[in-house]
Amino acid sequence: MKPLDTGLNSWQHSTNHNRMIEQQARCLTAPTASDTSGAVQLTFFGSSAFQITSPGGLTIMVDPWRNHPSGKWDWYFADFPLTSVDIGVSTHAHFDHDALHRLDASVTLDRLIGTYVFSDVKISGIADKHATDASDALYDFRQIILDFDGIDITPPDNPRSWDNCLITVETGGLRLLHWGDNRHNPPEEIWQVLGHTDVLLIPVDDSQHVLGFTAVQEIIERVQPSIVVPHHYYSREIVQRQSTLQPASHWLAQYNGAIIETTGPTYTLDSSITNQATPTVLYFGDHVGFDCTAWRQSG
Repeated sequence: MKPLDTGLNSWQHSTNHNRMIEQQARCLTAPTASDTSGAVQLTFFGSSAFQITSPGGLTIMVDPWRNHPSGKWDWYFADFPLTSVDIGVSTHAHFDHDALHRLDASVTLDRLIGTYVFSDVKISGIADKHATDASDALYDFRQIILDFDGIDITPPDNPRSWDNCLITVETGGLRLLHWGDNRHNPPEEIWQVLGHTDVLLIPVDDSQHVLGFTAVQEIIERVQPSIVVPHHYYSREIVQRQSTLQPASHWLAQYNGAIIETTGPTYTLDSSITNQATPTVLYFGDHVGFDCTAWRQSG
C-alpha cells in the first residue's frame, strides 16, 4: 500500500482564524506598520526561534525547529512544542529552522521573498544564501557534506536547503532583522536593501557553527543595530550535546559593550532603544517561552 502523504497539516487543527478576521476589520482604520508605536514583546523559544508580539497583539513566530526527519540527527529532546501564533515564518529549509507544521498559525510564510503587510506588522524577506564558510568552526561541514553526500553546497549553484532568506519585521516603530543562517558577506545590493535595523537577531555560539566571531562582528558593524540578540547556541534545557553547539559565553566575555542577561524568556522593546552608539547585547541564555520539563516528558 502506498504510504499516505499528509502534506500540510493545518486541516487537522480545530482552531480557526477568527482573530485574524477581527484584526482585518481594524486594518480598515488603523495606521500602517511604519506609523505605529508601542511596546514590542520579544520571546525566545530556543535555537533560532523567536516570537514577536506587535503593539496590536499580532504574534509572529520565526524559525521553529524540529529534529531531522531521518531520525539520525536528534539535536533536541523532542520536536518544537505545538504553539498557537498568528503568523509563522521560516528563513530556510533546514530542520532547525523550518518546523512551520508545529505551529497552529493562520498564516505561514515559508522562505518569504518580498513583503507581507497586515495589521500593524510588515514582514519582508530578502533572498540570499546560507553561510558555508566553516573556517572558524569545529569542523568543515561543507567538506563533510561533499565527501559523504556528494553535494556541493557552495553558492550560487547550491541545492535549495542552502538558500536563506533574511527576514525583517517592522512593528511598533522598530525594525527587527532575523539573520537566520545567512552568510556574512552577501553582495553589496543585499546590504543596501537591508537598510536601517534596530534589533539584530544573529547566530552566535562558541563553536562558531554558523558564523565565526569575526564574521559576527563584521555584520554588527555593517548593520549598526541598537540591540544584538544571539541565537542558535546550546541551551541545556532543549538541545542535546550531540548537536556540537556551545553556549555563547566566550563571545559574551569578549564583547566590548553593554550586556543585558534576561531573567525570563520575554523582553519588552520600544523605540527608546534606538540610536545607541554601541549596540547592547540582549542574551536570553537558557530561558525559553514554554515549560521545558513538561515538554520533555511529553516526548
